[in-house]
Amino acid sequence: MGQGPRIGYMVPQFPGQTHAFFWREIRALEAMGAEVVLWSTRPPPPGLVSHDWSAEATARTTYLMSRSPRDLLRALPALPWRDLAGAERGFLRDLALALPAAARLRQEAARAGVGHVHVHSCGRAALVAALAARLGGPSYSLTLHNPLSVYGPGQAFKWRGARFATVITRRLLNEVRIVLRKDLPARIFVQPMGVDLLRFRREGPYAPWPGEGPLALVCCARLNPAKGHLDLFDAVAGLIAEGIDARLLCLGEDDAGGTGYRTVLEAAIRERGLSGHVELAGAVDERRVIGALQQAHLFVLASHAEPLGVAFMEAMACGVPVVGTAAGGVRELVTDGVDGVLVPPRDPRALCRAIAALARDPARAIRLSMAGRARVERDGDAARGAETLLRAIAGEAV
Repeated sequence: MGQGPRIGYMVPQFPGQTHAFFWREIRALEAMGAEVVLWSTRPPPPGLVSHDWSAEATARTTYLMSRSPRDLLRALPALPWRDLAGAERGFLRDLALALPAAARLRQEAARAGVGHVHVHSCGRAALVAALAARLGGPSYSLTLHNPLSVYGPGQAFKWRGARFATVITRRLLNEVRIVLRKDLPARIFVQPMGVDLLRFRREGPYAPWPGEGPLALVCCARLNPAKGHLDLFDAVAGLIAEGIDARLLCLGEDDAGGTGYRTVLEAAIRERGLSGHVELAGAVDERRVIGALQQAHLFVLASHAEPLGVAFMEAMACGVPVVGTAAGGVRELVTDGVDGVLVPPRDPRALCRAIAALARDPARAIRLSMAGRARVERDGDAARGAETLLRAIAGEAV
């Protein structure tokens, strides 16, 4: 593609615990010749900064949000009031928070020579970019990672001015076409997230559970009610009742950096008598994730809702058989019985049965290990998303 452009890249609260994908994409963009300028709304809570690249990413990132009333008053006259007719409840508050950051983004982009910024969010970060564009700043594009309801009011305003957008699943594409209709940009692409296939791979052959001794289970997810940890704990208790010595390692932290939902899960572990069987490891870096996957017999995730599931991709890339829930966009990645096992959400008994059945069938586990890796090799390379962005920004066919 030749020399790439200088582009802006915005992720809210970067670099957070779930942001490894974004760093991979940034590196892929740079490998393709782009110069990437990083912006974010504000830093993440300290307990969520866990990656070996976090210090570098933080040093490279300019944080835009300001709570100064003076900054708001300075930016207020430039607000495009005509575009805000019929604003939803709560949108004006978001505007007040986003407007100073938008004015600063316009200034920073001009200083850095950035003509376009891509925003990996449709929340307040997207509003910052949309306002900056209306103030005469750079053009912008969006990626939708979750249902629109997650991202608050003003979606039509945020999407209307975007040059293009990407969504990570066909399910989300259907949603925006129904909800936003005439406010969608002319170009919108389905572009799943991906993994670094050179890093996420097995160092040796996959070894299934031998039928005795500890059954090593790994879950990688934020500690959040929607991730279904309580269902997973109940499944582990069921496995123990069946005589399987299940050991669950949970990688990830709550959104408060360890003082929020973690306390609920710690109490649940004690109440279920699982203290020797479930470990909450907190926010960890990518090397710890890869190391845990190399040692795991199975990867398990019991989400109630899951847009796609990069954690599934990482496990599959490492050749670990996956057991999950048929929630949200997971079925666009994992085909039950072909490259993984899926059960209904919120059904700990079904989850327990699926884990036990797969653990006790080593030939099937090996087959799913190989099929999962092949599935991610086919469609899950992080470099594809980077190429899509560069082509879309250049106005080329995607």
